[in-house]
Amino acid sequence: MMHHMRNEPKTQHGPDTTGRTIHWASEYDFFTSLLGLGVNRSNSRMIVELAGIKPGDRVLDVGCGTGNLTLTAKTSAGAKGAVYSIDAAPEMIEVARKKAQRAGMEVTFEVGLIEKIPFPEATFEVIINRLMAHHLPDDLKRLGFAEIFRVLKPGGRLLIADFNPPANPILAHLTLALVGHGMMKTSVRDLPAMLSDAGFVNVTSGPTRSAFLAFVRGEKPAR
Repeated sequence: MMHHMRNEPKTQHGPDTTGRTIHWASEYDFFTSLLGLGVNRSNSRMIVELAGIKPGDRVLDVGCGTGNLTLTAKTSAGAKGAVYSIDAAPEMIEVARKKAQRAGMEVTFEVGLIEKIPFPEATFEVIINRLMAHHLPDDLKRLGFAEIFRVLKPGGRLLIADFNPPANPILAHLTLALVGHGMMKTSVRDLPAMLSDAGFVNVTSGPTRSAFLAFVRGEKPAR
């Protein structure tokens, strides 16, 4: 966010990807907290509810950032559940791990890419993704959705929440100013067709309680 308006510090080298990677982790964490995206804050709870995460679920957060949504998911998955996260930016993973340690929560954070998810086939009941899709060009989205489909269990769910360009031109301009024109690769409105092409069924989409976020949800067919 506001990536285009500031100079970035020297960063650790993460895995090569054609997607946009944010490296200013501490400032990003502070900024997202102000927007209600923190651990167990209203937006994070809303995403977990939309994803239908329940006790005992095995969950993956793709593009986890500093782990706010991941740790909220762990609250819902509980002690019997297992929650994992990947992000392309080592700085994000470092901040997320420290946050989990302070909270005393068992969550696994690893550097990884959506186009090469480091887990075996049919591992997860639920995969979540917030504010990542708009960073990815369409070809990378398609590769990423195929990987998500692969690691979901039959009957498993994917929940994406991303920026919803408002119809009001003033609000739309403010959204682009917040995100940065160079980071808004495609609209969330394009995602349902991509999920269907990747094999997902029961694909639905719609607004959320957040004026700036829409959701897209799909399921891997049950055997």
